[in-house]
Amino acid sequence: MRTLTVLGTCGAWPEPGRAASGFLLDYDGFRLALDLGYATFPRLAAHGDPALLDAVVITHEHPDHCADLSALARSRYFAPQRGPRLPLYCPPGVIARVQAMEPTENLNDVFDIHPLPAATHRIGPLRLDTARLPHHVPHAGVRLSAPGLVLAYSGDAGPAPALAELAAGADLFIAGTTLPDQSDPDLLSAADAAAWAERAGARRLLLTHFWPGSDRTRPLALVRARFTGEVLAAEEDMTLAL
Repeated sequence: MRTLTVLGTCGAWPEPGRAASGFLLDYDGFRLALDLGYATFPRLAAHGDPALLDAVVITHEHPDHCADLSALARSRYFAPQRGPRLPLYCPPGVIARVQAMEPTENLNDVFDIHPLPAATHRIGPLRLDTARLPHHVPHAGVRLSAPGLVLAYSGDAGPAPALAELAAGADLFIAGTTLPDQSDPDLLSAADAAAWAERAGARRLLLTHFWPGSDRTRPLALVRARFTGEVLAAEEDMTLAL
């Protein structure tokens, strides 16, 4: 079974009934969490025991992408049997941000931490490639690949040539579309997402990171007019076959 489950779709803060950025990748039983923003941990738990996660990848330190890493850490720290440390791949700022919420529990006790962006990592059956993308804080764009699968994720970053390499031939490109059609060097617009997905030759484009209260149909229509592949708007608890 190879699936991607959407844990949250909001940028900045979660709307009622939704969560901030987060995804759960299941590749033949290997389970990897990709970003854990506000309110994603309960949704993660609803899709399986978080203690059975195999790895976590966090793109950057903004809390709408990493806040619930604290909840995951606590669930492991205070478990009756703590078990081995969970591999965690993230920029150093993520650790500093989340550790600041945990003055008495050391994240190193529950996580095996690997800094991003960095050279290629092997995570179980997956290969992780990352590149620094433009944002307000250090940010790692993500490419996860394995036999029969290429998944790319822009996180919350702005447009950059590295996106074409990260998403090259991707079966699924997950793109944050904080802005509909205005230009910003540190944030993707819907038009940017469409242009880079087309340039990269991605097969499917999943739009996410919607500003709370915004009209989600607008970026969807803009992208469908400019990208020749399949376009989807992420929804909480949506599960896509990969």
